[in-house]
Amino acid sequence: MEELIKQYEQMGISRMVYALGEKTLASLADRFAEIDKIAEYNQAKVLSAMQKNRVSAACFAATTGYGYDDMGRDNLEKVYADVFHTEAALVRPQITCGTHALAIALSANLLPGDELLSPVGKPYDTLEEVIGIRPSPCSLAEYGVTYRQVDLIDGSFDWEGIRCAINEKTKLITIQRSKGYATRPTFSVSQIGELIAFCKAIKPDVIVMVDNCYGEFVETIEPSDVGADMVVGSLIKNPGGGLAPIGGYIAGTKACVDRCAYRLSAPGLGQEVGANLGLMPSLYQGFFLSP
Repeated sequence: MEELIKQYEQMGISRMVYALGEKTLASLADRFAEIDKIAEYNQAKVLSAMQKNRVSAACFAATTGYGYDDMGRDNLEKVYADVFHTEAALVRPQITCGTHALAIALSANLLPGDELLSPVGKPYDTLEEVIGIRPSPCSLAEYGVTYRQVDLIDGSFDWEGIRCAINEKTKLITIQRSKGYATRPTFSVSQIGELIAFCKAIKPDVIVMVDNCYGEFVETIEPSDVGADMVVGSLIKNPGGGLAPIGGYIAGTKACVDRCAYRLSAPGLGQEVGANLGLMPSLYQGFFLSP
């Protein structure tokens, strides 16, 4: 220990500062232990999915061109579906970022005349142009999708406002888990589950999408465990584990994910095409590390 303290002193860190750091770490021991338990649980969940789907070196092979019969790509999507407890998943390097993944999920499952509802106030800035809150070419508004939002009340859901906002045109409800640039609290999975149950009690056939960016693996359950039809995120963030250089995912019901795949590639092609371009090791290893 004395040698370590001397090493820090050579780096300009005094014994007093070192002692203060150690005292602070000791005071946080219980919190760190709680985080470690969550990480271990989620690590086991990922490992179990990889075992179930027999991830092997063959899954790391690179493909180019159309990417037909890409075993590694298809198997990775099965791993994601099992981890998120969903019927299907779309995990592709062709999804460039979280905003792109969200835009795919929204545009694939909303048609002209449908209405999108955000019961958690204004969404993340980059979605404003996707939705058409700020006019933009190819926005949902340009294609005849209307938008409605219910603002939070002191960081909490406006239950009566949400009840009044859901109507016969409401096709999809989007819930942003992270606070993003807003000052509101980030929502827990249990809070999201309560909101989903409330909305589906009013309109059982409504599709609920959760923007899961920054939220993966910070709890032992995900929004897909509490009723979300789609959870959407970026591999540049949590599930990429710091190794994935690009990519995004959409996990959810088969009906929703199928439509997302057709929107990403082309009608009639869906998940059959999309070469992995040699990125499979990074995507698998990143997902392994991400918890």
